[in-house]
This record gives sequence, C-alpha cells and structure tokens, in this order.
Amino acid sequence: MRRSGIREVFDLASTIPGAIHLEMGEPSFETPAHIRRAAADAADRGFTKYTPNAGIPELREALARKVSARNGIDASPDQIVVTPGGVAALYGTLLALCDPGDEVLISDPAWPNYRMIAALQHLDVRRFPLDPADGMCPRADLIEERMGERSKVLVLNSPGNPTGAVTSASTLRELVDLAVTYGLWIVSDEVYDELVFDGEVAPSAGAHDSHGCVVTVFSFSKTYAMTGWRVGYAVAPPEIAALLTKAQEPITACVNGPAQMGALAALEGPQDCVAEMRAAYRERRDRVVELLTAGGVPHVEPQGAFYVWVDVSSSGLGGVEFARRLLEDFGVAVAPGSAFGSCGEAFVRVSLAAAPGDLYEGVGRLLRAMTEWRCPP
Repeated sequence: MRRSGIREVFDLASTIPGAIHLEMGEPSFETPAHIRRAAADAADRGFTKYTPNAGIPELREALARKVSARNGIDASPDQIVVTPGGVAALYGTLLALCDPGDEVLISDPAWPNYRMIAALQHLDVRRFPLDPADGMCPRADLIEERMGERSKVLVLNSPGNPTGAVTSASTLRELVDLAVTYGLWIVSDEVYDELVFDGEVAPSAGAHDSHGCVVTVFSFSKTYAMTGWRVGYAVAPPEIAALLTKAQEPITACVNGPAQMGALAALEGPQDCVAEMRAAYRERRDRVVELLTAGGVPHVEPQGAFYVWVDVSSSGLGGVEFARRLLEDFGVAVAPGSAFGSCGEAFVRVSLAAAPGDLYEGVGRLLRAMTEWRCPP
C-alpha cells in the first residue's frame, strides 16, 4: 500500500519552521462550544463505558431524522451505524460488500484513502476519469466503459475531494440506474454534504435508491469542525448495516461515548455555526479563485467542500516536484495532484480550510512561484 502523498507533504512541512499548511483538510475553526460542553458533561457524569457497536440509540435516531430531512434518504435507526470517522465507515462498508479479488470503481482523481483501503483488503481498482468539461463530475458512460466482470462497487464522492465538484441529482439518478443494471453496489462518500456554495446541502445518491444498492457515508469532521473527534456514520440497507455493525466489533468495538454525546449535541443544537463556516469557506473560495484568475493560473472552481484543484503545468514542473519546491523555496505546503491519481500529475490541491491570513499569503507565494518558474511560451 502506498502511503498518502498528502501525509508525506504534511510530515515534511512539519520540519520547516513557519511553513504555511495548505495541504490538509483541517478546518481552521474550533469545534463549537456547545458540542465541547456536551462531551465534557458526558465525561463528568461517567458516560465513559462501552456503547453499542452501532452507536447509542438516541444518536442513531437523531441521524435517521437528519438524513431524512436534509439528504432525502428514508432510513430507520437500524440502518445507521456510527463509526470512528467517515473513513472507518468506508473501510467497514467495503469489507462487508467485497471479497478479495473483487473490483472497485474509483474516479481519477480521488481521495487516496479509497485506493489505500482497496489495497489493504486485496481489492482491484479500476479508475474512471473526471473531466473539467463535465465539471469534474462522473459520467455513467465512462464508468460503464471501464467496468469489468468482477466489478462490485462504484465509489462516488460529492462534494468531491480534491476537486470541490458537486454532482447533480440527475447525474446521481443515472449512476444509481447504472448500478442497478449491472448489479453494482454504490458507496457514496458525502462527508462534505453541508459544505456547498450554492444552497445548503448537496444532492445525495441515496435519495434515488429504491433498490437498496446504496450505502452513504457521512461525517461530523468537516461540517462541525470535529476532525479529531472521529465520529462518522453510514446509512445502509438493513442487512448491510448489520454486517457493518458486526465487522466493527473486532476492529474498534464502538465510538467513544463522550464523542457520541458531542455529535448528538451537534445535530440537535444550533446550526448557525454550520452556516457561518459555510459562508467563510465561500468567501475564501471566491478570493482564491480571484487571485488565481488574475494570475492566469488555470484551476477548477469548487462548488463545495473546501479545496481548489490548481493546474501548475505552465511552471514546467509536475505536481510532485512543484509541491516539493514550493515548500522548500517558498515555505508553502500543498498536496501534489498525483496523490489523487494519474490524472492529477499536472495539478496540486490547495485547501481552503486554512485560516484566511495563511491561505491568502500561501496562494500569493504560489503565484510568485508560478511566475518565477513559468516556461516561456
């Protein structure tokens, strides 16, 4: 298994004093105070024991209400499994759905952890391209072309990492129809569902699933700035939710109790904190897009999440070399595009999650580097 290229840059940047970190999807916001208080109160009153594998009942009930109201997924609490972060939900779901040697369809570019999970589980990966002409959203015909006899799962991600693309409801409906036609499962990673710049919530694949073929993964990490709390959840057909719950026992047993109480407070408490963070990311997006456009640097304008996919090919450097030199010469860490797939060789990913001062300074240095290194026409 290849290590994540994002983490490799992060580790190197951590050795450079004063480096600006634009490589990690780490919100600059603190976890809202009411969430922290709820977890602290739970610990103080002794809520520190084992919980049910699938999560405490009141949290699963609240999550069932949330996905129905916000995501259009009609689910009962027994279809909800609370996991140690969204990545654990992804890992456990693929473990429940696949056997070694099965094929998983993953976009190029895509979050590298999908490929890492597949490697650990001895699954074969088939990549399908995302094209700027399609808004970096998946196309059913391109996926169909790349399917094999052992294709078992189609992994979707919207809002997307690293591109910020938001897949439309009509496209998601086509992809669900494709899955039904070929007997595929869809694992839909929607951990950025509330972080969209046009509206309040992204369309969900699960809202179009009448055949029980979609497992949807969400997280508290990005929406509520709770990355270190490690609380995610999967919404699955009952038989898959039961398998995921069973598989969680020998891996992590359960999510810690105080974190679950914090998550419950996040859902049931005021949501203005989410709106404020969404507005801040939108403002950062707009400013960074403005800077890149003025500097003549091609990029994909994100519609959600908090990343900008930047084309650095005019520097004459590949994404890995560009990221290395940007860090060493200008003190700015960005994620090399090749970490996300071969289609990202000429790109880097810039995270909008950094504090505005660091973000704008970092992008300014990136633009100076592009000017200094740019190949003559």
